[in-house]
Amino acid sequence: MNWTSLWGLIGGVTQHSTVLGRVWFSLVLIFRLLIFVVVAQQVWNDETTQFTCNTAQPGCRNVCYDRMFPVSPARLWALQLIAIICPSLMVSAHIKYRQEKDKRFSAANRGVHLYANPTKKRRGLWWTYLFSLFLKAGFDIGFLYVFFHIYRYNIPQLYPCSLEPCPNTVDCFISRPTEKKVFIIFMAVSSVVCILLCLCEICYLMCRCCWNWERILSRRHVEISVAIFLCFSPKDKADSMHSKEEQAARKRLTRQRHKGRAWGMCDVRDVCARSVSGGLGNVCYIFF
Repeated sequence: MNWTSLWGLIGGVTQHSTVLGRVWFSLVLIFRLLIFVVVAQQVWNDETTQFTCNTAQPGCRNVCYDRMFPVSPARLWALQLIAIICPSLMVSAHIKYRQEKDKRFSAANRGVHLYANPTKKRRGLWWTYLFSLFLKAGFDIGFLYVFFHIYRYNIPQLYPCSLEPCPNTVDCFISRPTEKKVFIIFMAVSSVVCILLCLCEICYLMCRCCWNWERILSRRHVEISVAIFLCFSPKDKADSMHSKEEQAARKRLTRQRHKGRAWGMCDVRDVCARSVSGGLGNVCYIFF
């Protein structure tokens, strides 16, 4: 596996991630991948050769080893790292797709861009990024359960085995059980920390999205209030204020459209297009 090219792709995602996303990436890179490559594989490289049992019965040692280590912890860690990296690659692929789509749109429309910033987390890309966080946390939780189900986060010094073809209950010995237990606990703790970071980032994105919507709705409320004021104002005063308010509203809507937040643009005069005469004056019906 070419780790350099792999982490080069994921490094592009961290440029557009939140602070918590960058912390998660650093934790995975230093405390999980680096520890796995440099230290953990060296600890578990003798699990097969140094697994001994106090019997010479052919096949007994093999079946006991298979019961004790149905899946090697080192291979499980490698599979876990690949699983939590794939969601980041999904985000990177979505960003690349938006960039290529914006490039084709710009070439066909004389330099007009489809996205003001293709890497900004808006609409579809926001949902992809949020879904990737759920996948990361879900994969880590799933592998934590697998480790607990197989090893109970413990490596015993002595493993009694009574499987066939063993003649009776034999004792099997594992090399460096304490050191292996420490690394299993360390990888489990680092997985829990990564899960907490993903959950915190999910909460942050949701709160930020709600705050952005509240800010957009408050801006629309102000623009509607200005339009209602223009409806009930004298014509000369309304016309004098209309040009300034219309220009300001158009600028805000243009910026929001470039940022991907505006659904459309309309004239401020159109807000009061429909009116009926009432007992107290004109009643404006405002349509979005």
